[in-house]
This record gives sequence, C-alpha cells and structure tokens, in this order.
Amino acid sequence: MIVIGSPVTDEKEIEHLVTRVFFKSIELLGGMSKLAEYRTLTWLPSLARASYVIVLKDQYMKTDEEIAEIVGLTKNTVRNILRADPELALRKIKALEELVKEESKELRVHTAGGVAKLAYREVKEGREAQTLIQYCSTVAEDIAKTLEIPWAYLVLKKSKGVHYPIADSSSLKDKLQGLSIKGVPAEDVISKLHYPIKNPAELLHEIKQVLLNQ
Repeated sequence: MIVIGSPVTDEKEIEHLVTRVFFKSIELLGGMSKLAEYRTLTWLPSLARASYVIVLKDQYMKTDEEIAEIVGLTKNTVRNILRADPELALRKIKALEELVKEESKELRVHTAGGVAKLAYREVKEGREAQTLIQYCSTVAEDIAKTLEIPWAYLVLKKSKGVHYPIADSSSLKDKLQGLSIKGVPAEDVISKLHYPIKNPAELLHEIKQVLLNQ
C-alpha cells in the first residue's frame, strides 16, 4: 500500500490522477487485450509505478527522495523514470512486436517512464483513456436513470461509442439524430455547445447550460 504523507483529500486526488494516467498508459500499449495477446500483463506493475512517479513529480512537485519513499523505489530508479524519453517510448509503441521481444517479461524502467510521460501529457490535454470514459458514461447513465432525468439518460445512452474529446458537433449529430431534449431538437442544442468536450459529465453540463439559456 502506498502511503501519502499529506491530507486525505490530496491522497484521493493523487490516486485519481494516477489511475487516469495508468489507464491511458495501457491504452497507448494497445489495451488489455493486446497485452494479454502478447503475454505481457507483467508490464502492469512497472506502468503503475511509473504513473505514480510522473504524477507526483509533474503535478505535485515532489522531490526525488519523497517520491522514492512514497512509491517504494530507489532514488536511482525514480530518476531513471523521470529521465525517460517519451518520444523514444512512442517509437517503441509503434513497433510493439519489437518492444515485446526486447522486454518480454518486465517493462524496462526507461520505457515505462516514457509511456507514463506520454499518458500524463494525453490526460492533461483532455485525451482520457476511452475505456475509462465509457465506464464513467455507463455509471452516469445509471445515475441519470435513477434520478429520473430522462434527457440526460437518453443523451448518454445514444452517445455511446463517441470518442472524447469531442472536437465539434459532427460526431454527435448522427448519434442524437431525432432526439428532443426538453422539447428542443438535439441538433439545435449541440450546435450551441462549447467544444472541445472532454468527457460525458462535461457534455451534460454544456447541454444543461444551453437549456438554461433558451
């Protein structure tokens, strides 16, 4: 168990961001199915540790010594992760078969660090792992249904499969065609949203704002 010597709220925030980076790291490597196919699920601990290191350094400005103590790594390992070249990792990801041959049992520190850096950058720019987004969308859909918010439930249900961030209204038009949101055609509503939209929660918020201004 990783113990953070800071308030509980900070620990939860760290855990949340690390999880997002970890899921994005897996996605960059082709997803869980690809890792299972290549029998490289043993890479997951290295990706998790690297995700913690990158988040603690770049987001929370922890020192190398603090990170080593928190994550349970040596200072040298932490420094090697932080020195990793994300562009080199990207090239390795594109040649995944070669990467598997080179690092079949355990993902090397430099590679794991590079992948985590790429994932952190993607998450910060709003490109979350699609698996995580679809899960959140399903949870939000269930909540909307339970709270009897019919338009929110229908929007989330019909927009399943949309890739976030949503750059413009074109990808939503086909999904929401024919839907009426509180008496307003969905086509009219989505044309007034502020793009890009990073996730399902932001989509519902934007729609709500448009409805309030009608």
